[in-house]
Amino acid sequence: MLFYFTATGNSLYVAKQLDSEIVSIPQELNKMNRQYRAEKIGVVCPVFGHEMPEAVKRFLATSKFVCDYFYLVLTYGFHHGGAAELTQGFLRGIGLQADYINTIIMVDNAIPAFDIEQQLNIDPEKKVDEHIEIIKYDVASQKHYVQTATEADKEQHRAYLALPVKIEAAEDKPLYNVMDNCIGCGICAKVCPMGCITVVDKKAEYDYKNCTTCLACIHACPQFAIKFTTLPEKNPKVHYRNEHISLAEIIMANQINNMV
Repeated sequence: MLFYFTATGNSLYVAKQLDSEIVSIPQELNKMNRQYRAEKIGVVCPVFGHEMPEAVKRFLATSKFVCDYFYLVLTYGFHHGGAAELTQGFLRGIGLQADYINTIIMVDNAIPAFDIEQQLNIDPEKKVDEHIEIIKYDVASQKHYVQTATEADKEQHRAYLALPVKIEAAEDKPLYNVMDNCIGCGICAKVCPMGCITVVDKKAEYDYKNCTTCLACIHACPQFAIKFTTLPEKNPKVHYRNEHISLAEIIMANQINNMV
């Protein structure tokens, strides 16, 4: 059993390689009394600012897991910033113990910081599938391992924390604006894992209070009609979805409004 959180498909792609029974975290969050039992239980998710998304943290903190082996795989695009050790610290704080925590580098889709076109050009250098196979072997053999953070990793995280402006929602100010070229197609609402977007009078409306800053809505919008309020994009003409994952798969994973 493997739980995943995905915005642009990277973590979903990894999850599909690691287990045949994969479960969407956003959809599980809508359920009460979450208790899970399996021989192995895993979690795959991206890191935002070197840490797990708040939605994933909430899922882990409010669920009960019974298993012989508990593992996490964290996807990132540039620097992991000691994400494994940061995750281990969070888990200990909520009374969980992981047997294995590792990271895997993929396309960085943080568009205020990176040009997606350039990221796609260097993607082969990251050897994603080779790294997945290593992790798959580790998990199959129930290896006990937590990736160590170097001093350089820790410095990257300290530098991130010191940034005056971050890719994160604030309680008093929205992270995104919906532009006038929105056609009300509703794709953004379907891919939002937190239910922050609704379509009213043929235009998307964004409620930022529960936003987890995953950028799924921006990347999926066919009109490029969702923009950051204060942060410019490096290349506003190119957005991203993992080439192995369809838009329909992301919608299936994240659509929580009008769930039956």
